Amino acid sequence: MVILYITLNTDEEARTISRALLEKRLAVCTNWFSITCAYRWKGEIIEEPETVLIVKTLPERYEAIAEEVRRHISYTNFIAQIDVPKINNAFASWLEEEICTQGENISDK
Repeated sequence: MVILYITLNTDEEARTISRALLEKRLAVCTNWFSITCAYRWKGEIIEEPETVLIVKTLPERYEAIAEEVRRHISYTNFIAQIDVPKINNAFASWLEEEICTQGENISDK
């Protein structure tokens, strides 16, 4: 299992992308929340609101998820994969049931 940490401009973008990922069975669960982002841009320090979308999925779904994000937004954003070495058995079973294809097994990942 992996977690994808994706930055977006709004909660509505997160909601739309989340639903698309769940409908396409690319993710088992998503969370999103508002944050403040600070960064350097063209010599200035900028602070602005941002939304983080957290996606719980399998490593081999990264490219399909990144493509789905690009379908919904046109700006450059951040998509990071965070490996999760251990998860509880009940969650692993749910993940397997919801997004694994025939013959896949999360314990093989």
